[in-house]
Parts: sequence; C-alpha cells; structure tokens
Amino acid sequence: MRNCLRRRYGVLMVVAFLSLKGAAQISPDPYVPCQEMPNLIENYNADLRSLVRFYTSSYFGGRGAQGGNFVQTEGGSPEKRARLNTLYHEYLDRLERLDFKSLPQECKVDYILFRRELDGKLQQAADEAVRYEKIKGYFPFGDSIYAIEKLRRRGHTLNPELLAKDWFDYARQIAELRAKIKSDNTLTSDALYEAEQVTADLKRAIASVYEFYNGYDPLFTWWMPKPFKQLDDALAGYSADLKDKGKSLATPDRSGIAGHPVGRDELIRQLKYEMIPYTPEELIDIANKEFAWCDQEMLKASKEMGFGEDWKAALEKVKNSYVPAGQQPEMILGLFNRSIDFIRKHDLVTIPPLALETWGMIMMTPERQLVNPFFTGGNEISISYPTNTMDEDDRLMSMRGNNPHFSMATVHHELIAGHNLQAFMNGRYRTYRNIGSGFWTEGWSLYWELLLWDLKFPQTPEDRIGFLFWHMHRCARIIFSLNYHLGKWTPQQCIDFLVDRVGHERANAAGEVRRSFETHYPPLYQLAYLTGGRQFYALKKELVDGSKMSYKQYHDAILHLNAMPVEMIRAILTKQPLEKDFTTKWRFYDNIK
Repeated sequence: MRNCLRRRYGVLMVVAFLSLKGAAQISPDPYVPCQEMPNLIENYNADLRSLVRFYTSSYFGGRGAQGGNFVQTEGGSPEKRARLNTLYHEYLDRLERLDFKSLPQECKVDYILFRRELDGKLQQAADEAVRYEKIKGYFPFGDSIYAIEKLRRRGHTLNPELLAKDWFDYARQIAELRAKIKSDNTLTSDALYEAEQVTADLKRAIASVYEFYNGYDPLFTWWMPKPFKQLDDALAGYSADLKDKGKSLATPDRSGIAGHPVGRDELIRQLKYEMIPYTPEELIDIANKEFAWCDQEMLKASKEMGFGEDWKAALEKVKNSYVPAGQQPEMILGLFNRSIDFIRKHDLVTIPPLALETWGMIMMTPERQLVNPFFTGGNEISISYPTNTMDEDDRLMSMRGNNPHFSMATVHHELIAGHNLQAFMNGRYRTYRNIGSGFWTEGWSLYWELLLWDLKFPQTPEDRIGFLFWHMHRCARIIFSLNYHLGKWTPQQCIDFLVDRVGHERANAAGEVRRSFETHYPPLYQLAYLTGGRQFYALKKELVDGSKMSYKQYHDAILHLNAMPVEMIRAILTKQPLEKDFTTKWRFYDNIK
C-alpha cells in the first residue's frame, strides 16, 4: 500500500521544542530553530529544480509549454550529470563551512541528513556514469543528438538537410545494433536498465528538437518529418529489444515474473543509508519471530470462532464476509468513521478539520489491480474491487481479499491517521524537508495498526483475524523480498509462501510479488512497513510508555517534523548527542517484546 507523498516547497514552518519531563514537546507556534539549514536546503532545492528543468529534454507533445509530457529526472545526458555533480559539490562545500557544533539539535539532524543526501547523489551519479560507459558503444549517435538538443535550448538555426541525413543514418545504425545486442551475452541487467533509460532520454531529446522547430521553421518542416518518425520508431524498437533482453536475463520461473535480485552487499548498503543497523539475515529472523506471535494470536481467534486450531478455516469464513459488488465504498466509509471515532475517543492525534473534510475516494482500474490487489491511499483512497471486465475467478478473489475485516485493519493506514494525514501535514510543517523514506512513510501507517491492536480497536475474533492477516503479510514481505534479493528464492516460491503461510488468494499473491519485483520498487520497500512501524513503536515505548509524552504529543511531534529516518526523529525528541559524521546505531528491535 504505497503512498507517494509529494512535498510542496514554500513557506518555512518550523515548530518549537519545549522540554516535557526530559523529552521534547512540539509547540503550536511555528518558529525557525536556525536560519542556516532551512535556507541552505531550500536554496539547494530551488537550484536543483532549475538545473533539472533546464538540462532535461522537454517534449511538449505539440501542445505548447503548458501541456504535454514534460519529464524531469536527475538522470540523463553526460552534460546534465556533470552539471548536477558540480551542484552537489558546491553544496557540500557550503555545508562544510557551517559550524556544526553551534547548530540547534534539529538543525544538526538537518545537517546530517542533507550531507547524507548529497553524498548519496554523488555516489548514484558515479554509478550511473560507470553503467553509461559500459553501454555507450550501443549509442554512437548519442552525443550528436544531445548536442543538437543543446542548440535547441537557445533556439539556434539548424541545418535541416544535414540533420535529416544524420537521423536517417542513426535509424540505420540502430537496425544493426538491434541485431548485435540480441547476441551480446556480456550485458548485465543493470547495464540493460541503463540502456533503457538512455533510449528513453534520447527519444525525449529528438522529440524536443522536432516539436520546437517543426511547423515554425519552413526548411525544418520540409526535411524532418520522415527522418524524425523513422528515428523515433527505431528508438522505440530498440527500447523493446532492451526490455526483452533484460527479461531473458531474469530467467523467470513458471510465475512469469521477471526481476533482478540486487544481492547482499547492495542490501547492506541501502540498509545503512536508511539508518537500519541490522543485516538481512537478522531482519528475516526477527520477522519469523513476529510470525510466531501472529500464529499464537491467530489460533486464539480461530478457537473463539469455533474452528479449533484450523485457523485457515477461520480465515476462509472471514474472507467470505465480503460485501456485494457496488457496496464496497459505503462499507469503507463506515469503517473510516469507526476508526475516526476511536482515535478521537482516545485523544491519539490532532486531526485538522480540513484534513477530515478533504479526503476522497476513487475506484481502482482492473489494470492497477494486477499489481495492487488491495486498496491504496493518500489524499484519497483508491478502492480495489471487481469491475464488469474482470473474469469471474478474479472478481471473487478481489472481493474475498478486500472483505470488511481485512479492510478494518487498513482503512486508518491509508487515510487518517496514516497516509492521508501524513500528506496533509507534510505540506504544512517544515516544508523545506524533502527526505523521503519508505520507513517513515509506510512505517508510520503500519505503526497505527500495531497501536490500535494494543488499544483493542479490533474486538471480535473476526476483526482480530483481519489485523493478524495484515501483520502476517508484513512479516512475509520481509521474508520473501529479502530471500529473493539474496538470491535464495524465486518469484514462484514467494507466491507460494504468501498463499501457504499467510492465506492469500493466489491471484492477489501473484500481484503482490509482481509489484515487488517488476515495477522498480526499491529492494527495501517491502520490509519498510513493519520495520519502520517497529521503529515508531519502539520510540513510543521509550516516550509514551515511559510517561515522557502523551500519545497526542508524541504523534503530533512526529507529523510536525516531516519525513526523515525514524532514528533522527528519536535524536530530536530525546536529545541524543550528535556528531556530523553520525552513523546508525539504534537497535530498536532489541527491546520490543
């Protein structure tokens, strides 16, 4: 259940910290804890946007600058990569000139995270440059296309007759290269993915040139339509061949799902970056321990329902409680209202009236349900339920997998106090921060599932089974995704594990695995839910259970701080000593149970 939380850059709103029994409390009156870091980060974000906009090929789709397909990314031409590297170094130099020790605690955190981001950008650019060099020979025309697109930015007059000849030649070269690439067994999946990105960028570049001059420059309009069409088609075919080549390297099993395991070293690197001081093997072991707790609780609920130790039979009864087609939105609304009433009754978090007013619903398309078998959320909740175009078996699996008891466990995850409230608050507090992390985004929403379980929100055994199903699902995500990226499991083994161990509908399990490995999700995304949730839970034990903050103070403080690694939230709220060469060390799992 992924939520893409988009942050708007705007007026800086930073909230005061007051001492409350040794921990920080958020003041309702915003102020700036320091000028240096917010100003530096806001200026960097503005500079980055300007450079990315200028150095990204602009395809207007024939509709002018206010429409079309304008794509902004940090990858692209060597020229763009070099210019962005200069930007990263410039801001690292400016950061180093600050006196770290004189900064307030929150701004020390900003310093650490901003430097981490810049170092990460430089490493990413270096990795891209290495990959680009490996596949550059398959794009002998690349520099020439980028050079023409560079002239276009300033409106220089081109030689359309010569350009037409060149683009016809490039199309012929691609025809030869397509045959060559099919027989090249030295290309890795990473290299092929880079080649796909280069192909897409070159397509945007030639479209940018063509759309700019065609129809305005008479000679260009005479010479260029046919060579443009031929080169554009050739690049499209090239891209398809690269994708096919990549899929062939993935050696999909009978599931047909093709992915690319990243390996243990890359998992370790990414865990360190996300400030998770555990190895993949430790995380799998922890997930199995949580699974054992779920098993015990599932048996309790199964016995209460009269099924003894046959918890899968109890689960089948819960699945079959689905509502008829057409009634799912009304059911979701009822669950949302129950959740809000419970949160208010226990005074758990501040809910701004506008946030409560402006959430909405949409229905998920059948195509999206292939990779998102359950509803997703954010500013609105996207409901996964059968449509008239789906096969009968798929309809039934969709209805069973989104029954009321399963949905009860996750409506608050997607809306309030989960992703919807996150997005609302991110646009209003500390907006200079743009430190995206799945462990914060998904972890926060998952934490509410853990908290509401503790507060006995699910009271019937059917509702508890709904909560337990999702807890087991998140344990399974850690186990199957890490085993896959460690090279130990195939996609089919992952599907079977979800069906056999959690009780998923098979089509839903396949959609979950396909989503994990075929859609370029980060390797750590699936483990971010429960792992991030346990970080927030451990910090709750430290502050709320330790009588240093109330639930509302704790939850409001997190939302006012905006997105960042949870260890850094802990550093702020508990005033942890910080050095500018900080490394992760919070073993948050060790004292949970």
